[in-house]
Amino acid sequence: MHKKLTITIDEKVYKGLHKKVGRGNISQFIEELVRPYISKKSLMTAYKKMAKDEERESEALEWSEATIGDVGDEAK
Repeated sequence: MHKKLTITIDEKVYKGLHKKVGRGNISQFIEELVRPYISKKSLMTAYKKMAKDEERESEALEWSEATIGDVGDEAK
């Protein structure tokens, strides 16, 4: 079951949503963005999906490896 929700957003954001995701897809787009924040099951699904993205995981590993040395450089 779906529920109707009325929200108020900046006009530039509204136009950007129309341009980026299309008029008929805004609700689904927003729902997919919000769902991980309110549902543990959905959050786990999102984590699993991200973990399967090999390019993203590779970039994340590269970033984390590059920042590990920063800890030793901090002033105590």
